[in-house]
Amino acid sequence: MSDTPKHLPVEALDEWTAAACAALEIDRESVDIAAVLDLARDVAHGVARPAAPLSAYLAGVAAGRAGGGREDAAAAIATITALAATWHAGDDEG
Repeated sequence: MSDTPKHLPVEALDEWTAAACAALEIDRESVDIAAVLDLARDVAHGVARPAAPLSAYLAGVAAGRAGGGREDAAAAIATITALAATWHAGDDEG
């Protein structure tokens, strides 16, 4: 395994998403790349960087449980984004 980090060029993101969706048997049209990236950004800045991929995963689980459509993902993303916007670690309220 190489120690050289791999970075995906922005223009290849759609190709990667299509390949990952095909491998996971997910409808590519149900994936809003911009919304997921915005979620990751908002959580990384509002909570902590390691919380970003975890939050994206949790949004995916919630969306899947709700039906798995684009609207279900948008609702899960909105919920986590709102939580991140008000997050204060150690507070009882979130």
